[in-house]
Amino acid sequence: MTSVFVLAGATGVSAETLESALARAYGNNPDINAQRASVRATDETVPQAKSGYRPQISGVADVGRSWVEAESPASRFSPNTTSRNTLIPRGFGVEINQSLFDGYRTTNRVRAAESSVLGSRETLNTTEQSVLLDGATAYMDVLRDTAILDLQRNNVEVIDEQLRQTRDRFNVGEVTRTDVAQAEARLAAARSEASLAEATLRNSIAIYRQVIGVEPAQLAPGRPLDRLTPRNVDSALKVALNEHPAIKARQHAVDVAELQVKIEQGALAPQLGVVGAIDQRYDNQQEGDAALSASVVARLTVPIYEGGQAYAATRQAKETAGQRRLEADSVRDQVRAAVQSSWGRLEAARAQIQAAQAQIDAAETALNGVREEARVGQRTTLDVLNAQQELLNARVNLITAQRDRVVASYSLVNAMGRLNSRALGLRVNHYSPKIHYDQVKDLWVGTSTPDGR
Repeated sequence: MTSVFVLAGATGVSAETLESALARAYGNNPDINAQRASVRATDETVPQAKSGYRPQISGVADVGRSWVEAESPASRFSPNTTSRNTLIPRGFGVEINQSLFDGYRTTNRVRAAESSVLGSRETLNTTEQSVLLDGATAYMDVLRDTAILDLQRNNVEVIDEQLRQTRDRFNVGEVTRTDVAQAEARLAAARSEASLAEATLRNSIAIYRQVIGVEPAQLAPGRPLDRLTPRNVDSALKVALNEHPAIKARQHAVDVAELQVKIEQGALAPQLGVVGAIDQRYDNQQEGDAALSASVVARLTVPIYEGGQAYAATRQAKETAGQRRLEADSVRDQVRAAVQSSWGRLEAARAQIQAAQAQIDAAETALNGVREEARVGQRTTLDVLNAQQELLNARVNLITAQRDRVVASYSLVNAMGRLNSRALGLRVNHYSPKIHYDQVKDLWVGTSTPDGR
């Protein structure tokens, strides 16, 4: 019965394939889109860091009112005199600050920001892998649960017919009331299993909708990723340790932490900058006066002791760098374990498929034999019901094993770090984070994002 199997069956023209479902998830899944936005936000840290190379320009303006009253003492030639003067001092100016040397802090900040961008891209790749694996799992779960529900409903029909035949035989005295009760009990259990299978399918459909973004309609058979799986686990491990985006993301995090140490140490270095200013003043000393002033000043600041803050920050950054290295080692171990675990599940699923197929063949032969023997009175109704249950269990085991094989192959490719839209050949507009990065990395001004927001 080919309709029983997850990996077999007719494919309609309008059927959703596993690849097309994953393409929907790639374009519409909110987790992927949120991580893409996070990468774009991280891109902006590069022009922020580069601002340390650029001049800081500010304009100032002020206006006020002042009153001056002066009294002159009397002399031999003049009496006491009192003068009152009201001024409106005002002015405006422009100040430019340009850093010339800051202990290489700006240089290291730019390098750290660039490493953060690269790390965020690898995190995006990891998110993409997770979503595609979730999509493949959800797709295969719907296929599996649909097939199991069909089996359970068919089992209800078969047992219902068995109960009818048992009652007929009871009416003519061929079987006892016990046989009828056994068939009735098995029918009730079958209906319960069908209800449970229906609830399980509804749950899988809900998860499919969450990951893929649409309700599942007609789903084509799923196929394992044999073309992307290596021949042995050692090859898989080699690929994973060299290519997995989670490992690369941690390596970039180590780079950022090490650069942060240099940034903190830069606070102990001399700082050299130039300050230029131009001011226009009115009514500064007396009513109607005007003065224009300009200056250019080079300023060297040598830190001698700032209370120990810079030293503590440097030590803290070194400890953080050590933490990031340990975290990178931990991720490597996790990736290695994931590859070995996925490989084991894939091998087990392959073996389970062969065993389940053999189990089905044997169970079908046994059921046919038990039915023939029951007709001549050599087997009881319970024997027939048990044989039917054995065949049902074997078919469910095969469906589950076929689903597990497909999911295990996707899990292995995910553990290797190669479960991405390009490797899968998905027909999508592949997202390139470099486009946005190139658009903003050297911007000096502007508050609008490249997409116009």
